[in-house]
Amino acid sequence: MEKNLQKIKVYYPRLWSKELHETKKRWIIAVCHRRSGKTTASLNHLQRDASKIDNSRFAYVAPTYKQAKNIAWDMIKLYSRNIPNIQYNEAELTVKYPNGSKLTLYGADNPDSLRGIGLWGVVFDEYSQQPSNIFTEIIRPALADHKGYGIWIGTPKGKNDFYKLYELARKEENWLDIMLKASESGILDKAELEDARKTMTEEEYQQEFECSFDSAIKGAYYVKELALARKEGRIISFPHEKTIKVHTWWDLGVGDSTAILFFQQVNKEWRLFDCYEASGEGLSHYAEVLQNKGYVYGNHYAPHDIAVRELGTGKSRMEVAKDLGIDFNVAPNLPIDDGINITRMRFNTLWIDEDKCSNFINALSLYRKEYNDKMGEFKDKPLHDWTSHFADALRYWGVTAVDSKFAEEQNQRFEINQWKQTEDSNK
Repeated sequence: MEKNLQKIKVYYPRLWSKELHETKKRWIIAVCHRRSGKTTASLNHLQRDASKIDNSRFAYVAPTYKQAKNIAWDMIKLYSRNIPNIQYNEAELTVKYPNGSKLTLYGADNPDSLRGIGLWGVVFDEYSQQPSNIFTEIIRPALADHKGYGIWIGTPKGKNDFYKLYELARKEENWLDIMLKASESGILDKAELEDARKTMTEEEYQQEFECSFDSAIKGAYYVKELALARKEGRIISFPHEKTIKVHTWWDLGVGDSTAILFFQQVNKEWRLFDCYEASGEGLSHYAEVLQNKGYVYGNHYAPHDIAVRELGTGKSRMEVAKDLGIDFNVAPNLPIDDGINITRMRFNTLWIDEDKCSNFINALSLYRKEYNDKMGEFKDKPLHDWTSHFADALRYWGVTAVDSKFAEEQNQRFEINQWKQTEDSNK
C-alpha cells in the first residue's frame, strides 16, 4: 500500500506558491519561513516546465551536493513517479522525462560542474548559503541562449547577497518578490509557533520563522565587526589610489579555491578595494590576473605551507611563484583561533569596497564555527566550506600585524608620509 501511494503522489500548490507558478516574470525571489514548502514548490515548478518544453534542461542548486542528494533527490522522484517512462540517473542526480528534457540537481560547493551547459531555468535553494558569484559568472551565461529564468528561494542568514537581491527585486518591475512570514502564511498553527518559540532564542525565531534579515547568524565569527563597519561607514565604494602600492594576501588552494585580497594602506586605514577567487587554476593563472589588473605592487603574503617542497617537482610553490614574478612573504603561522581574534582586533582599521568586494563580504558574513549535530553545540574550529578561502586570506592579513619587521616597515612609511604632508602644508 505504501509503495502504491508513493507512485501516485500529486503536488497541490499552497496558496503562496500559486503566485510563483503563475507569474510571467523572468526573475523571482521567495524569502520564506521554515516548513513553508519552498523546496517542494520550486522542484515541481521546474518539473512542470521540463515536461512542457521538449529537450530542455533545468537545474536545481542546493548549497552543497550532499544537501541536494539528501533533501531534493527523494522529493523530485516522489513527485515524478506517476509520469510514464520516467528515467532516473542516481549517479548524476538527473531525472529524464519522456520528451527528452532533463532536470539535474547540483551543489554550489562544486560550481565547475555547472559550467558549459545551456539552461531553460534554474532554482537556487537557500541562496544565502551559496557563493554570490555562482549566478553572475556561471549560471547567467547558461540562461542566455534560451532566455531562461532564475528563482532564488531561502530563509535569511543576515544581510548578505540574498538580502541585496531581495531589495533589488522589490524595486525592479521585471522581478517577482515574495516575503512569507510564519505569522502571516497560516501554514503552521499558532500552537506550533508558540512551542517553537520556547526552545529558540528570539533572534533564531525571528530569522527562521519571521524571515528577519537583521538577526545574527549563530556561530558566525565576524557579524559584529561587519555590522560596526557598516554603521561607521567603512563599507562603501571608493577608488583605487594609483600612486599607492598594493599589498596582497592570499589563501592558496591546491585542489581547492585560491582567494586574493588587494589592500592599500592610507595613513592608518587599510583599504580592501579588490578581491579575486578561482578554483582549479595553477599559479601562472594568478600571476596573469595580477599583471592584468595593472596595480603597482608592494608585498605579497601567503600561508606558511607555500614554502613546502612538492614531491613531484622538488620545488616549493614559493619558488614557482618567484619564477612567475611573484615574490611571496610568509604570513606568521599562528593557531586559527588566535588569528581570528587578532583579525577582529584589527577590524576597526579596515575599509571594504562594497561593490568590488561583495563576494568577500558575503563569504565573511557566513564564515562560522562548525556545528556538532550529535552534541548539539559548536566546535572550537571554523566550518571549512566556500566561505573559508576569503576568511583565511583576511586572517593572514590580520596576523601579519604581529610580524615585527612588517609592522616596523609600515610604521616608518606612515611617519614618512606624515612628515611629507606636514612639509607640503608648510610650503
